[in-house]
Amino acid sequence: MFDIKWIRENAEAFDAGLKKRGLAPLSAKLLEIDDARRQHLTRLQDAQARRNAASKEIGKAKAAKDEAAAQKLMSEVAELKEVIQQGEEEERQIDAKLRDEMSGIPNIPLDDVPVGKDENDNVEVRKVGTPTKFEFKPKLHFEIGEALGLMDFETAAKISGARFVILKGALARLERALAMFMLDLHTGEFGYRENIVPLLVKDDAAFGTGNLPKFAEDLFQTTNGYWLIPTAEISLTNTVRESTIDEAQLPMRLTAWTPCFRSEAGSAGRDTRGMIRQHQFSKVELVSITTPEESLAEHERMTSCAEEVLTRLKLPFRTMLLCTGDMGFASRKTYDIEVWLPGEDTYREISSCSVCGDFQARRMNARYRPKGSKELHFVHTLNGSGLAVGRTLIAVLENYQQADGSVTIPEALVPYMGGLETIEKAG
Repeated sequence: MFDIKWIRENAEAFDAGLKKRGLAPLSAKLLEIDDARRQHLTRLQDAQARRNAASKEIGKAKAAKDEAAAQKLMSEVAELKEVIQQGEEEERQIDAKLRDEMSGIPNIPLDDVPVGKDENDNVEVRKVGTPTKFEFKPKLHFEIGEALGLMDFETAAKISGARFVILKGALARLERALAMFMLDLHTGEFGYRENIVPLLVKDDAAFGTGNLPKFAEDLFQTTNGYWLIPTAEISLTNTVRESTIDEAQLPMRLTAWTPCFRSEAGSAGRDTRGMIRQHQFSKVELVSITTPEESLAEHERMTSCAEEVLTRLKLPFRTMLLCTGDMGFASRKTYDIEVWLPGEDTYREISSCSVCGDFQARRMNARYRPKGSKELHFVHTLNGSGLAVGRTLIAVLENYQQADGSVTIPEALVPYMGGLETIEKAG
């Protein structure tokens, strides 16, 4: 969400930022609505001033025993009251129109974000590790999981339909182990505070992070109006909504492991087999609330925290700087971390880390008070996956698969697996 005053003062920069995202200029349209709003407010204020003045004149007319003048003034006040009531309703309608127009506009990219149309224009920042090589043809994760008898799509489909899975035995434990490992790393070494958060949120919360109204079709909604979270970012970020934070409390670093729910609208035909794109999956989310001065450094820090998970698991990955056409709605700059999947012979996204500036804070009215200042400023928000647990499980299966169909447990996860070092076919 943008400040219309900022758009008025920086119309060219605003339109240039939208152009980078492939959008037409919008400043003129928005300022036209705001001009109408300002003119209407001036008329409304004039009417209110005249009503106040006329009300005082009534008393003077009655004191002078000029009943005719008093009655005329009383009629004028009554008419002005109706004009003001209608004007206030019109003001609400104009405000709603401006809000609706503004709420669908994506964030402006930072200057160092490459301009491009899609993922083909993303820029590699670094590559860590060498793609795993095998002396046999590596299998896809679902081929490994089904052969082990521990990954069941057929039964899940009977229960819930497509894009669901049941993990059993050692694979179920592996998913839990991965989440516990991530949480312990982020809370124990990186200073994130663990949270258990609501999985159902209200409209205002989803609006605050930019999921509503533009991406309603990507979410699941209950019959009584709640939204299932597509990521814990919504719940974690909204913990500071409608609040004022002292600067001494910043940065706030929050994490949560939750189920996530996505309708995958528009993904028909993509990744229909396996666990890559599911309606329900689990993720360890990272959220930071910080000051404008520290947000870019926090973005680099958050990305390194997510990368460290893969480093500890000894999984090859690369980090990509997303171009303007591939980055998310609320983001000013995004790094995607892509893990190597031997079965697919390619890198696939396993985390996105984004800095959003004050874009979400304005939608949530989340502010902070700088030390020694009475003025309030909007906080900056950041979010990232640390990591997507299901996709990390996929990466472990494909990178640690053995010729006999078994899967070796990464050394870092053995303590979380109760000492189990190899997953073999279920008996």
